[in-house]
Amino acid sequence: MGMALIKLKIMPDSPDTDLEALKSRATEKIKSIEGQITHFEEQPIAFGLKALIAFIRINEHKDTSLIENMMKDEEHVSSTDIIDYRREL
Repeated sequence: MGMALIKLKIMPDSPDTDLEALKSRATEKIKSIEGQITHFEEQPIAFGLKALIAFIRINEHKDTSLIENMMKDEEHVSSTDIIDYRREL
């Protein structure tokens, strides 16, 4: 059973969104499907808006749309996109 490494871009709906709270909720949601967030990066977009890039380690047999949809439904999240997916070596 292999593992996948995923970079998920989480776009908040406002520059005023509490990114630390969003990180905490994302971590809990990924844990609930037996995944692990190894770390986050903040990516400046424009006008004070920052996207969160979540680095996720998860079983490669898990459906990636599950990850995207569970975060897209989160409060103060505008959109989510998987920007990188690769098999862990």
